[in-house]
Amino acid sequence: MSSHAVAQSTDQAVLHLDGKDINLPIVVGSENEKALDISKLRSETGYITLDEGYGNTGACRSAITYIDGEAGILRYRGIPIEQLAERSTFLETAWLLIYGDLPTPKQLKRWSDEFTRHEMIHEGLRKHYEGFPFYGHPMAVLSAMINALSCYHPDVLKMEDETTFETAAARLLSKVRSIAAAAYKTSIGQPMIYPNPKYDYCSNFLHMMF
Repeated sequence: MSSHAVAQSTDQAVLHLDGKDINLPIVVGSENEKALDISKLRSETGYITLDEGYGNTGACRSAITYIDGEAGILRYRGIPIEQLAERSTFLETAWLLIYGDLPTPKQLKRWSDEFTRHEMIHEGLRKHYEGFPFYGHPMAVLSAMINALSCYHPDVLKMEDETTFETAAARLLSKVRSIAAAAYKTSIGQPMIYPNPKYDYCSNFLHMMF
């Protein structure tokens, strides 16, 4: 179970174990799906659960995502993924995931401007690619480059500060596409392409990739 809202039920399940009754709280998700909270089972009894493949285990309590793979359902903040794919841009969806609602036109304009302002990566960062083998795993290169990014732009580490969060988030999300595209180009022995401020987020990524 992973849902965009959860609540603690007043009901409990009782597990009879080693002559003792263990109360397991029942958690109710946003789609009225129910789960047993076993988070204290090991500390109270020494027992753990066996669930091969985690087919019966909820990974987390999520305020963002509801997913039911068997039913083919994926919702972000309660909105079906197919609606977002058809009607919303990447920037709108990113704002939705972070803040819980789709942006107003004014918020979207400010958000978009921040992405454009931060789309370039420092020339010093480009030299880091020379240290990676061309066959290096893309996620390893991306992870290393994002860590290096904080040296040039330490404000990306200030995500917890309400006054800098929006800019830091926009800077990181904007530069990720430039970093990923540059990693691909260097892996195939081609020169890196600079972003073009005339393009939207996804078009710019394709521009830098191909």
